[in-house]
Amino acid sequence: MSDRNPLKVTVVVGNPKPQSRTRTVAEALPPALLAEGSYDVEVLELADIAGELFQWGSEKVTAAKESVAASDLVVFATPTYKASYTGLLKAFLDQFGSDGLKGVVAIPQFTGGDLTHSLAPQTTLAPLLLELGAAIPGRGLYFVIDNLPDLDDFIAKAVADYSAVFASLTRVAGSVR
Repeated sequence: MSDRNPLKVTVVVGNPKPQSRTRTVAEALPPALLAEGSYDVEVLELADIAGELFQWGSEKVTAAKESVAASDLVVFATPTYKASYTGLLKAFLDQFGSDGLKGVVAIPQFTGGDLTHSLAPQTTLAPLLLELGAAIPGRGLYFVIDNLPDLDDFIAKAVADYSAVFASLTRVAGSVR
């Protein structure tokens, strides 16, 4: 990828607490997955625009929405709340129409206290992202937050899994009419 046209990567953090451990986990994925210099990353803390999420037409929310929709890859990160994603993330995603994320590759990433809700990325957030038109390259990520010292190993496994999917998709894309 040329330096003049890098991938646009966005990390959307749905934690009501800014600078959270959920953000730390989400920010670890892009530099491990993508070649250095091939992308630009932006972090969108939804907590920073929480007060305007229900003000339809808010300039901050509109700008955030447009930035996410223009991304090539988005990591949607959230702590697990009641076996699902936060209301903050839901309120933001409600801003998009049915194909509002068409052309975006989306990775749902949850953090939680234990593995009880480890299927939540696939069963709750992935269907919503698909409804919005995003493409999801495999399973979502679920990270037990007390395992933060093992984050590098977790990310390395996720990168191996996603790399295999992207390689397969590249092969198929080369044969598409």
